[in-house]
Amino acid sequence: MTDQHEHHRHPIGEPLEQEADALINPDGTVDVPPPDQMSLVRRLREPKTLLSIAVPLIIIVVAVALNWKDMQQVPQDIGHANLWFILVAFLIYYAGFPLRGWRWTKLLKGAGYRVRVKDGTEILFLSWLVNCIVPAKLGDLYRAYLVKLNSPVSATKTLGTVFMERILDLIAIAGLGLVAGYWRFRDSLNSLPRSVQLIFAFGVVVVVLLIIALVAMRSFGRRIMALLPVPKRAVEFYERFEEGVFGSVGLKGMPLLGALTVLIWMTEALRLYFVVKALGFPDIDLGFSGAMFVALIGSLLTAIPLTPGGLGLVELGMLGVLTGVFNASRPHAAAVILVDRTISVFSIVVIGSIAYVISSKPRGGGMKVEQVGSGEPAPAA
Repeated sequence: MTDQHEHHRHPIGEPLEQEADALINPDGTVDVPPPDQMSLVRRLREPKTLLSIAVPLIIIVVAVALNWKDMQQVPQDIGHANLWFILVAFLIYYAGFPLRGWRWTKLLKGAGYRVRVKDGTEILFLSWLVNCIVPAKLGDLYRAYLVKLNSPVSATKTLGTVFMERILDLIAIAGLGLVAGYWRFRDSLNSLPRSVQLIFAFGVVVVVLLIIALVAMRSFGRRIMALLPVPKRAVEFYERFEEGVFGSVGLKGMPLLGALTVLIWMTEALRLYFVVKALGFPDIDLGFSGAMFVALIGSLLTAIPLTPGGLGLVELGMLGVLTGVFNASRPHAAAVILVDRTISVFSIVVIGSIAYVISSKPRGGGMKVEQVGSGEPAPAA
Protein backbone atom coordinates (compact mmCIF):
# COMPACT_ATOMS: atom_id res chain seq x y z
CA MET A 1 0.00 0.00 0.00
CA THR A 2 1.21 3.47 -0.84
CA ASP A 3 2.27 5.48 2.17
CA GLN A 4 -0.48 8.00 2.83
CA HIS A 5 1.97 10.64 4.02
CA GLU A 6 4.22 10.84 0.98
CA HIS A 7 2.01 13.27 -1.00
CA HIS A 8 2.39 16.78 0.44
CA ARG A 9 0.93 19.11 -2.11
CA HIS A 10 -0.28 22.18 -0.30
CA PRO A 11 1.58 24.96 1.45
CA ILE A 12 0.65 25.72 5.01
CA GLY A 13 -2.00 28.41 5.15
CA GLU A 14 -4.47 27.23 2.50
CA PRO A 15 -8.06 26.97 3.74
CA LEU A 16 -9.23 23.56 4.84
CA GLU A 17 -11.98 23.39 2.25
CA GLN A 18 -9.46 24.02 -0.57
CA GLU A 19 -7.16 21.37 0.80
CA ALA A 20 -9.98 18.83 1.08
CA ASP A 21 -10.96 19.42 -2.55
CA ALA A 22 -7.40 19.17 -3.79
CA LEU A 23 -6.78 15.90 -1.94
CA ILE A 24 -9.11 13.87 -4.15
CA ASN A 25 -7.46 12.15 -7.09
CA PRO A 26 -9.22 11.30 -10.37
CA ASP A 27 -9.39 7.61 -9.37
CA GLY A 28 -11.20 8.49 -6.14
CA THR A 29 -8.22 7.89 -3.88
CA VAL A 30 -7.11 10.63 -1.53
CA ASP A 31 -3.72 12.03 -0.69
CA VAL A 32 -3.59 12.95 2.97
CA PRO A 33 -1.55 16.01 3.97
CA PRO A 34 0.75 15.89 6.97
CA PRO A 35 -1.01 16.51 10.29
CA ASP A 36 0.64 19.91 10.78
CA GLN A 37 -1.29 21.22 7.77
CA MET A 38 -4.55 20.32 9.51
CA SER A 39 -3.47 21.68 12.90
CA LEU A 40 -6.29 23.27 14.89
CA VAL A 41 -3.85 25.71 16.47
CA ARG A 42 -2.92 26.97 13.02
CA ARG A 43 -6.59 27.26 12.07
CA LEU A 44 -7.25 29.38 15.13
CA ARG A 45 -4.57 31.84 14.04
CA GLU A 46 -6.20 32.47 10.66
CA PRO A 47 -7.93 35.89 10.33
CA LYS A 48 -11.15 34.30 9.02
CA THR A 49 -11.47 32.11 12.12
CA LEU A 50 -10.59 34.92 14.52
CA LEU A 51 -13.12 37.22 12.84
CA SER A 52 -15.91 34.61 12.97
CA ILE A 53 -15.34 34.28 16.73
CA ALA A 54 -14.74 37.95 17.51
CA VAL A 55 -17.76 39.48 15.73
CA PRO A 56 -20.51 37.51 17.54
CA LEU A 57 -18.68 37.89 20.85
CA ILE A 58 -18.57 41.66 20.38
CA ILE A 59 -22.29 41.69 19.55
CA ILE A 60 -23.06 39.67 22.69
CA VAL A 61 -20.89 41.94 24.85
CA VAL A 62 -22.59 45.06 23.44
CA ALA A 63 -26.03 43.53 24.04
CA VAL A 64 -25.10 42.74 27.65
CA ALA A 65 -23.69 46.25 28.16
CA LEU A 66 -26.89 47.85 26.85
CA ASN A 67 -28.95 45.75 29.26
CA TRP A 68 -26.42 45.81 32.10
CA LYS A 69 -28.98 46.69 34.78
CA ASP A 70 -30.95 43.52 34.09
CA MET A 71 -27.92 41.35 33.37
CA GLN A 72 -26.25 42.09 36.72
CA GLN A 73 -28.42 39.51 38.44
CA VAL A 74 -27.53 36.69 36.01
CA PRO A 75 -24.35 35.55 37.84
CA GLN A 76 -26.27 35.49 41.12
CA ASP A 77 -29.09 33.46 39.55
CA ILE A 78 -26.61 30.94 38.17
CA GLY A 79 -24.87 30.75 41.54
CA HIS A 80 -28.12 29.51 43.11
CA ALA A 81 -28.56 26.71 40.56
CA ASN A 82 -29.01 23.11 41.67
CA LEU A 83 -25.63 21.54 40.82
CA TRP A 84 -27.05 18.01 40.79
CA PHE A 85 -29.48 18.91 38.00
CA ILE A 86 -26.62 20.62 36.12
CA LEU A 87 -24.59 17.41 36.45
CA VAL A 88 -27.53 15.36 35.17
CA ALA A 89 -27.85 17.72 32.18
CA PHE A 90 -24.12 17.35 31.50
CA LEU A 91 -24.15 13.55 31.72
CA ILE A 92 -27.24 13.18 29.54
CA TYR A 93 -25.72 15.45 26.91
CA TYR A 94 -22.48 13.47 26.78
CA ALA A 95 -24.40 10.19 26.68
CA GLY A 96 -25.50 11.36 23.24
CA PHE A 97 -21.98 11.04 21.79
CA PRO A 98 -21.75 7.23 21.95
CA LEU A 99 -25.21 7.17 20.35
CA ARG A 100 -23.97 9.50 17.61
CA GLY A 101 -20.85 7.38 17.17
CA TRP A 102 -22.92 4.19 16.94
CA ARG A 103 -25.24 5.74 14.36
CA TRP A 104 -22.32 6.96 12.24
CA THR A 105 -20.63 3.54 12.29
CA LYS A 106 -23.92 2.05 11.06
CA LEU A 107 -23.85 4.54 8.17
CA LEU A 108 -20.21 3.69 7.46
CA LYS A 109 -21.06 -0.01 7.47
CA GLY A 110 -23.75 0.65 4.87
CA ALA A 111 -21.11 2.41 2.76
CA GLY A 112 -18.85 -0.65 3.00
CA TYR A 113 -16.66 -0.03 6.07
CA ARG A 114 -16.97 -1.64 9.48
CA VAL A 115 -15.53 0.71 12.11
CA ARG A 116 -15.56 0.15 15.86
CA VAL A 117 -18.04 2.34 17.74
CA LYS A 118 -15.20 3.51 20.00
CA ASP A 119 -13.18 4.80 17.04
CA GLY A 120 -16.23 6.33 15.37
CA THR A 121 -17.23 8.14 18.57
CA GLU A 122 -13.69 9.41 19.13
CA ILE A 123 -13.40 10.85 15.62
CA LEU A 124 -16.91 12.31 15.76
CA PHE A 125 -16.17 14.02 19.07
CA LEU A 126 -12.98 15.55 17.67
CA SER A 127 -14.95 16.83 14.69
CA TRP A 128 -17.36 18.53 17.11
CA LEU A 129 -14.41 20.29 18.69
CA VAL A 130 -13.52 21.65 15.24
CA ASN A 131 -17.10 22.79 14.64
CA CYS A 132 -17.04 24.63 17.99
CA ILE A 133 -13.91 26.64 17.21
CA VAL A 134 -13.85 26.92 13.40
CA PRO A 135 -16.70 28.26 11.20
CA ALA A 136 -18.31 26.79 8.07
CA LYS A 137 -18.93 23.33 9.59
CA LEU A 138 -15.36 22.34 8.71
CA GLY A 139 -15.57 19.69 11.42
CA ASP A 140 -17.50 17.55 8.93
CA LEU A 141 -14.59 17.70 6.49
CA TYR A 142 -12.20 17.09 9.36
CA ARG A 143 -14.08 13.91 10.24
CA ALA A 144 -13.58 12.53 6.73
CA TYR A 145 -9.93 13.59 6.91
CA LEU A 146 -9.36 11.73 10.19
CA VAL A 147 -10.94 8.55 8.85
CA LYS A 148 -8.74 8.67 5.76
CA LEU A 149 -5.66 9.57 7.79
CA ASN A 150 -6.11 6.49 9.97
CA SER A 151 -7.36 3.92 7.43
CA PRO A 152 -7.38 3.18 3.67
CA VAL A 153 -10.98 4.17 3.00
CA SER A 154 -12.61 6.49 0.49
CA ALA A 155 -12.78 9.97 1.99
CA THR A 156 -15.43 10.88 -0.58
CA LYS A 157 -17.69 8.05 0.56
CA THR A 158 -17.07 9.05 4.15
CA LEU A 159 -18.23 12.58 3.34
CA GLY A 160 -21.35 11.01 1.88
CA THR A 161 -22.11 9.27 5.19
CA VAL A 162 -21.60 12.54 7.08
CA PHE A 163 -23.94 14.28 4.65
CA MET A 164 -26.61 11.61 5.20
CA GLU A 165 -26.13 11.96 8.95
CA ARG A 166 -26.81 15.69 8.62
CA ILE A 167 -29.93 14.98 6.55
CA LEU A 168 -31.23 12.60 9.22
CA ASP A 169 -30.55 15.22 11.87
CA LEU A 170 -32.29 18.04 10.01
CA ILE A 171 -35.37 15.89 9.33
CA ALA A 172 -35.44 14.84 12.99
CA ILE A 173 -34.99 18.43 14.22
CA ALA A 174 -37.80 19.71 12.02
CA GLY A 175 -40.10 16.73 12.65
CA LEU A 176 -39.57 16.49 16.40
CA GLY A 177 -39.74 20.27 16.69
CA LEU A 178 -43.16 20.25 15.01
CA VAL A 179 -44.40 17.46 17.28
CA ALA A 180 -43.03 19.14 20.42
CA GLY A 181 -44.42 22.51 19.41
CA TYR A 182 -47.84 21.06 18.62
CA TRP A 183 -47.96 19.25 21.96
CA ARG A 184 -46.77 22.30 23.91
CA PHE A 185 -49.26 24.68 22.27
CA ARG A 186 -52.07 22.20 21.57
CA ASP A 187 -54.51 24.11 23.78
CA SER A 188 -53.90 27.42 22.03
CA LEU A 189 -53.36 26.54 18.38
CA ASN A 190 -55.81 29.20 17.22
CA SER A 191 -53.93 31.95 19.05
CA LEU A 192 -50.32 30.95 18.43
CA PRO A 193 -47.80 33.79 18.34
CA ARG A 194 -46.76 34.80 14.85
CA SER A 195 -43.17 33.68 15.57
CA VAL A 196 -44.32 30.14 16.46
CA GLN A 197 -46.42 29.93 13.30
CA LEU A 198 -43.37 30.92 11.24
CA ILE A 199 -41.27 28.29 13.01
CA PHE A 200 -43.88 25.62 12.25
CA ALA A 201 -44.02 26.69 8.60
CA PHE A 202 -40.22 26.68 8.37
CA GLY A 203 -40.11 23.16 9.83
CA VAL A 204 -42.56 21.86 7.25
CA VAL A 205 -40.64 23.53 4.41
CA VAL A 206 -37.33 22.07 5.64
CA VAL A 207 -38.69 18.51 5.74
CA VAL A 208 -40.33 18.79 2.32
CA LEU A 209 -37.25 20.35 0.68
CA LEU A 210 -34.91 17.73 2.15
CA ILE A 211 -37.07 14.88 0.90
CA ILE A 212 -37.34 16.46 -2.55
CA ALA A 213 -33.57 17.03 -2.64
CA LEU A 214 -32.85 13.40 -1.75
CA VAL A 215 -35.30 12.06 -4.33
CA ALA A 216 -33.87 14.38 -7.00
CA MET A 217 -30.31 13.45 -6.11
CA ARG A 218 -31.13 9.75 -6.25
CA SER A 219 -33.09 9.95 -9.50
CA PHE A 220 -31.34 12.61 -11.53
CA GLY A 221 -28.01 13.45 -9.84
CA ARG A 222 -25.71 11.47 -12.10
CA ARG A 223 -27.60 12.48 -15.24
CA ILE A 224 -27.31 16.14 -14.35
CA MET A 225 -23.60 15.79 -13.59
CA ALA A 226 -23.07 14.09 -16.97
CA LEU A 227 -24.72 17.01 -18.75
CA LEU A 228 -22.86 19.75 -16.91
CA PRO A 229 -19.60 21.16 -18.33
CA VAL A 230 -17.53 20.00 -15.36
CA PRO A 231 -14.21 18.10 -15.25
CA LYS A 232 -14.30 14.31 -15.19
CA ARG A 233 -12.76 14.46 -11.73
CA ALA A 234 -15.82 16.32 -10.42
CA VAL A 235 -18.16 13.70 -11.91
CA GLU A 236 -16.19 10.87 -10.30
CA PHE A 237 -16.17 12.73 -7.00
CA TYR A 238 -19.95 13.10 -7.14
CA GLU A 239 -20.45 9.42 -7.98
CA ARG A 240 -18.44 8.29 -4.97
CA PHE A 241 -20.13 10.87 -2.78
CA GLU A 242 -23.55 9.60 -3.89
CA GLU A 243 -22.47 6.04 -3.15
CA GLY A 244 -21.65 7.13 0.38
CA VAL A 245 -24.96 8.98 0.78
CA PHE A 246 -27.34 6.29 -0.45
CA GLY A 247 -25.19 3.25 0.29
CA SER A 248 -25.12 4.23 3.96
CA VAL A 249 -28.86 3.71 4.44
CA GLY A 250 -31.23 0.90 3.53
CA LEU A 251 -34.70 -0.28 4.42
CA LYS A 252 -33.36 -2.83 6.92
CA GLY A 253 -31.20 -0.27 8.71
CA MET A 254 -33.67 2.62 8.79
CA PRO A 255 -35.60 1.58 11.94
CA LEU A 256 -32.39 1.49 14.02
CA LEU A 257 -31.06 4.71 12.44
CA GLY A 258 -34.38 6.41 13.10
CA ALA A 259 -34.52 5.22 16.71
CA LEU A 260 -30.94 6.34 17.35
CA THR A 261 -31.63 9.74 15.80
CA VAL A 262 -34.68 10.27 18.03
CA LEU A 263 -32.70 9.20 21.13
CA ILE A 264 -29.86 11.56 20.20
CA TRP A 265 -32.19 14.55 20.00
CA MET A 266 -33.93 13.49 23.20
CA THR A 267 -30.57 14.02 24.93
CA GLU A 268 -30.46 17.57 23.55
CA ALA A 269 -33.95 18.28 24.91
CA LEU A 270 -33.26 16.67 28.28
CA ARG A 271 -30.10 18.74 28.66
CA LEU A 272 -32.09 21.97 28.41
CA TYR A 273 -34.93 20.53 30.51
CA PHE A 274 -32.60 19.83 33.45
CA VAL A 275 -30.82 23.17 33.02
CA VAL A 276 -34.19 24.90 33.43
CA LYS A 277 -35.00 22.73 36.46
CA ALA A 278 -31.56 23.48 37.94
CA LEU A 279 -32.20 27.23 37.80
CA GLY A 280 -35.81 26.90 39.01
CA PHE A 281 -37.17 30.17 37.62
CA PRO A 282 -40.94 30.45 38.22
CA ASP A 283 -41.47 32.38 34.97
CA ILE A 284 -39.92 29.65 32.78
CA ASP A 285 -42.24 26.65 32.67
CA LEU A 286 -41.18 24.77 29.56
CA GLY A 287 -41.95 21.18 30.48
CA PHE A 288 -40.28 18.51 28.37
CA SER A 289 -42.12 19.42 25.16
CA GLY A 290 -41.21 23.09 25.53
CA ALA A 291 -37.59 22.22 26.29
CA MET A 292 -37.46 20.07 23.16
CA PHE A 293 -39.02 22.87 21.10
CA VAL A 294 -36.45 25.45 22.26
CA ALA A 295 -33.47 23.06 22.12
CA LEU A 296 -34.29 21.98 18.57
CA ILE A 297 -34.63 25.58 17.43
CA GLY A 298 -31.16 26.24 18.85
CA SER A 299 -29.80 23.14 17.11
CA LEU A 300 -31.36 24.22 13.82
CA LEU A 301 -29.57 27.55 14.07
CA THR A 302 -26.21 25.79 14.48
CA ALA A 303 -26.72 24.46 10.94
CA ILE A 304 -26.13 28.02 9.65
CA PRO A 305 -22.34 27.84 9.11
CA LEU A 306 -21.46 31.49 9.75
CA THR A 307 -19.87 31.18 13.19
CA PRO A 308 -18.27 28.37 15.22
CA GLY A 309 -20.98 26.38 16.99
CA GLY A 310 -23.60 28.91 15.91
CA LEU A 311 -22.07 31.45 18.31
CA GLY A 312 -24.29 34.52 18.49
CA LEU A 313 -27.06 33.11 16.28
CA VAL A 314 -28.12 30.39 18.72
CA GLU A 315 -28.05 32.69 21.75
CA LEU A 316 -30.17 35.35 20.03
CA GLY A 317 -32.59 32.74 18.67
CA MET A 318 -33.08 31.04 22.03
CA LEU A 319 -33.43 34.41 23.77
CA GLY A 320 -36.12 35.45 21.31
CA VAL A 321 -38.09 32.23 21.79
CA LEU A 322 -37.78 32.14 25.58
CA THR A 323 -38.82 35.78 26.02
CA GLY A 324 -41.22 36.15 23.10
CA VAL A 325 -42.98 32.78 23.18
CA PHE A 326 -42.59 31.55 26.75
CA ASN A 327 -42.66 35.04 28.37
CA ALA A 328 -39.45 34.57 30.35
CA SER A 329 -37.68 37.65 31.65
CA ARG A 330 -34.48 38.59 29.85
CA PRO A 331 -32.19 37.94 32.85
CA HIS A 332 -33.70 34.51 33.48
CA ALA A 333 -33.60 33.58 29.79
CA ALA A 334 -29.98 34.74 29.62
CA ALA A 335 -29.06 32.60 32.63
CA VAL A 336 -30.65 29.51 31.05
CA ILE A 337 -28.89 30.11 27.75
CA LEU A 338 -25.51 30.75 29.40
CA VAL A 339 -25.61 27.52 31.41
CA ASP A 340 -26.95 25.49 28.49
CA ARG A 341 -24.33 26.78 26.05
CA THR A 342 -21.58 26.26 28.62
CA ILE A 343 -22.47 22.57 28.61
CA SER A 344 -23.07 22.22 24.87
CA VAL A 345 -20.20 24.35 23.54
CA PHE A 346 -17.67 25.48 26.13
CA SER A 347 -17.36 22.03 27.68
CA ILE A 348 -16.75 20.59 24.20
CA VAL A 349 -13.91 23.07 23.70
CA VAL A 350 -12.33 22.13 27.05
CA ILE A 351 -12.85 18.36 27.00
CA GLY A 352 -12.38 18.15 23.24
CA SER A 353 -9.03 19.95 23.47
CA ILE A 354 -7.88 17.41 26.05
CA ALA A 355 -9.10 14.59 23.80
CA TYR A 356 -7.28 16.17 20.84
CA VAL A 357 -3.99 16.12 22.76
CA ILE A 358 -4.46 12.58 24.07
CA SER A 359 -5.93 10.96 20.95
CA SER A 360 -3.67 9.32 18.37
CA LYS A 361 -6.19 9.96 15.57
CA PRO A 362 -5.05 13.52 14.66
CA ARG A 363 -1.52 12.12 14.23
CA GLY A 364 -2.53 9.14 12.12
CA GLY A 365 -2.21 6.50 14.83
CA GLY A 366 -4.39 4.15 12.79
CA MET A 367 -7.52 2.14 13.50
CA LYS A 368 -9.02 -1.17 12.47
CA VAL A 369 -11.38 -0.94 9.50
CA GLU A 370 -12.90 -3.97 7.80
CA GLN A 371 -14.31 -3.98 4.30
CA VAL A 372 -17.86 -5.22 4.73
CA GLY A 373 -18.34 -8.47 2.83
CA SER A 374 -14.64 -9.03 2.20
CA GLY A 375 -13.99 -10.80 5.47
CA GLU A 376 -10.51 -9.29 5.50
CA PRO A 377 -9.54 -6.43 7.76
CA ALA A 378 -8.32 -3.35 5.94
CA PRO A 379 -4.79 -2.36 6.99
CA ALA A 380 -4.61 0.69 9.18
CA ALA A 381 -2.74 3.75 7.96
